[in-house]
Amino acid sequence: MEIIHSRQNPLVKACVKLAAHRRERLKQGLTLLDGTHLIAAALDAGLPLERILVAHSALEKPEVAQLLARYHGPQSVVYDAIFDEITELDTASGILAIWRVPIPRLPVNTGLVLALDGVQDPGNVGSILRTAAAAGVDQVWLSLGCADAWSPKVLRAGMGAHFLLPLVERASLPELLQAFKGKRLATALDGSVDLYTADLRGDMVMTLGSEGQGVSAEVLAASELRVRIPMLLTLESLNVGAAAAICLFERVRQLR
Repeated sequence: MEIIHSRQNPLVKACVKLAAHRRERLKQGLTLLDGTHLIAAALDAGLPLERILVAHSALEKPEVAQLLARYHGPQSVVYDAIFDEITELDTASGILAIWRVPIPRLPVNTGLVLALDGVQDPGNVGSILRTAAAAGVDQVWLSLGCADAWSPKVLRAGMGAHFLLPLVERASLPELLQAFKGKRLATALDGSVDLYTADLRGDMVMTLGSEGQGVSAEVLAASELRVRIPMLLTLESLNVGAAAAICLFERVRQLR
């Protein structure tokens, strides 16, 4: 097991860049899985890891020792002060892995697709991906303005959903919507129907936008049905993560 005690170590420098910069993740095709839960989920899914890095003080943690015993690839021990410069967690679990991002999927034109239009908050994107996986979504499209799906923050919020869901990033939503063979639904206030009166069964793209701007006019124009979640008149909108859960699980209810 390699011991790293210098901030100038090339591996440390590479990890710092991967943690902080989307451009570096795109260039290398790599990202970081930070924490025991994510790494365990990746191993459970049978996904190969490039390398595991563990803080020196975390070697004696039972959950860390179990993961190291399960993983037979390259492992590095990092001095704690250096490890703290790589992780973005306030309370670090002491272990992270370098993981190769999956090859991008081709967009589907049937099934259940969740489209995100300009959702920028990493926590919201990760939470929505977790909800989508639980609700049986077949693929998720993320527009150019969305948070990087493979950033450590989104991965942590997704809690393993990335290993179950095919993702299409930097998606041109109007073009993909036009090519889709099923229903095209978007959340909106103007010209919309009550979510609970809409038929959500069958092949469908369900599009949600950011809290600030909502779904863009161009995407709305490519959607054939607009729905709204009924709320008290004193509230304008819900958090997009909550809205996604309500919409997706109303479909689950209808299918049952």
